[in-house]
Amino acid sequence: MVKKLGFLIVALVFMFPTLSMAGDFGKDDPSGVPGQWYVGTTPSYSSPSKYPVLFVHGLNSSSNTWWDENDMYNTAYQNGYETAFIDLYPTKTMWDNGALLAGKIRDIYQYFGEKVVIVAHSKGGVDTQSALVHYGAYPYVARVITLSSPHNGSELADLAYSSWAGWLAGILGSKNDATYSLQTGYMNYFRELTDTHINVGRVPFYTVAGTKWGSFGSSLYWGGLYLSSYGSNDGAVTVNSSRLPYASHLGTGSWNHSQIKEGSATFNLFNGYLNESIPSGADLDAVQKLKVTEKETASSYIRGGEYTGSKQEPITVEDGTNSITIDWISNHKDTILTLEDPDGDDTYFSKSTSTSEADGVFEGGYHHSLTIPFPIAGEWKVHARSPKKEAYLMNVIYDSEFNDSVDVQISSNSIKLKGKNSKVKFKTEISIEYYKNGKLKKSKLKMKDQTFKLPELGEGVYNLTVDVNGNKNNEKFKRTILTSIYVDEKGQMYSQYQY
Repeated sequence: MVKKLGFLIVALVFMFPTLSMAGDFGKDDPSGVPGQWYVGTTPSYSSPSKYPVLFVHGLNSSSNTWWDENDMYNTAYQNGYETAFIDLYPTKTMWDNGALLAGKIRDIYQYFGEKVVIVAHSKGGVDTQSALVHYGAYPYVARVITLSSPHNGSELADLAYSSWAGWLAGILGSKNDATYSLQTGYMNYFRELTDTHINVGRVPFYTVAGTKWGSFGSSLYWGGLYLSSYGSNDGAVTVNSSRLPYASHLGTGSWNHSQIKEGSATFNLFNGYLNESIPSGADLDAVQKLKVTEKETASSYIRGGEYTGSKQEPITVEDGTNSITIDWISNHKDTILTLEDPDGDDTYFSKSTSTSEADGVFEGGYHHSLTIPFPIAGEWKVHARSPKKEAYLMNVIYDSEFNDSVDVQISSNSIKLKGKNSKVKFKTEISIEYYKNGKLKKSKLKMKDQTFKLPELGEGVYNLTVDVNGNKNNEKFKRTILTSIYVDEKGQMYSQYQY
């Protein structure tokens, strides 16, 4: 049954729960309409000390993510909480969703007659903070709990807008306003605006992070493999990015990016923080607060583009490499791939697997994969054949001591490569891409003394591709480092590699 309040549509479930199960939402008002919000079944034993809980979804999702193949809604009901669920724009920025959410939070507060606790998944945590800090919704919220929210941006968003992956991401529809705004450079800018804002400390934040990837062949598996260069992650967001230095961290567990929002996985972790009084000893000084920085490594080599008929991609493998894993993502299922070793012997790739997780940047792409343990040193070659024009992205992950051989540092006017020791030398290219007047612009930077001078950059997001051609102990190695920078209207630069 649906009750309409003014311009709001609030789905009220009046059917009595059978046994201990919460009621189902009506089919007349399907989720997915931005701005629409729902109220769950009122528990018969709800306590006045329990805040109502507002659940906020993430990127490419909708409100039904909390009850469709997820027991979070029912778990909250079982524990005596009143609940509300809202639909935001699935592919818009934190500014669009923050403005929309702020007005609805106020309406939900008026409906319940008290403050709410917000539980937000993924980008929903960024949208929520935008609503509270920048759009003034903080008076109506008691606390915020974020489940694997990319507070510091997403390296997968950087990848989607890189020169190597752009072809495929564009074809698969991975490029949208939300993904664009989650690039690490722009999110560093968002952090500066938000963390220095007068409203930032008015509502306490609590964070939760995951470290498990998805099943083999899934987008969360391959996302986790790519993100492993940046530290522990749940297949979509790194533990580092999920943390805020002024937030209490409730825990890091073995959940992937989808599992972390399930009631059976994490509800007990934050249950006590949904009440007026939080657990004894759980104040800001008693819970982990400081952001733990994990070491980043240069473990990827990336190539991509388009071809028709056949394509060859060479791969350099240095001596002492423990393994290489090759992930070839394409928009076609029937691509035939072989890997030729330095001796001329061929190995066939596994059959392709498609990706379908809503949180995957390359959702809808096909993965062709192969892992080679203890590969011999030299030049390997990937041979691809497709009867149709194909967009592809090849990501090679190295397990090698050479991964720790390079650092990238970005200042206001230059990019500098630093070897971890004096025996590392570089002959490197850096390309920079950006959009101007709706058109993609590209340029290459020239190196002098392992430093690249940046051109004059106007306001905008710039994607950097650092193709590392290195030499360590007279042995060649190749890696790719992708990142982004944001330049504001005053010319100030923001980057995760800034120094």
